[in-house]
Amino acid sequence: MRRGIPLLVMLSTLAVLACPTSASAEDTPATLEVTGGGLGITVPQGPVDLGTVTVSSTPQSVTNQLGNVTVTDQRGGTAGWTTTAQAVDFIGPSNTTISVSAPNSSTYHAPQASVIGTATATWNPTISITVPANSLAGTYTSTITHSVA
Repeated sequence: MRRGIPLLVMLSTLAVLACPTSASAEDTPATLEVTGGGLGITVPQGPVDLGTVTVSSTPQSVTNQLGNVTVTDQRGGTAGWTTTAQAVDFIGPSNTTISVSAPNSSTYHAPQASVIGTATATWNPTISITVPANSLAGTYTSTITHSVA
C-alpha cells in the first residue's frame, strides 16, 4: 500500500504591469538663474594729510600711507579685476605746482584665482612725493582717482 505523502507546493505570483506597446516621451525645459552684484571700489574720504616737509635748498621727500582702499566684487565667478590709481599735480599757493613724478599712476591686477570665494580685497597704498628745492611754503592739494574694472 502506498501511502500518499502530502506535497506542499507554493506558487508565487508575479505582478506584471502592462506597458503600452507604443511609448512616448516629452521633455520639459528647466532654467536656473544665478544673479550677481556689482564690482565697486571704496577709497579714503579726504582730504588725506600726507605729511609735512620743511622748505630746503635740496629736494625733500614725504612718504605716507593713503588709507584703506577696498574692492568689493559681488559678480560671482572667476573674472578677476584690475584697479588703477592716478594722481594729478599738487597745486599750492599762487598756483605753484609740485609735479607728480612718473609714474603718476599705479595698477593692480587681481589674479583670477584670488576672486574665488573672496568678495573683498583691501590694501593701504603708500604715497611718496618729492618736493622740489626752494618750493613756496603752503598747503598743496592733489586728487587721486581710483577705478576698478
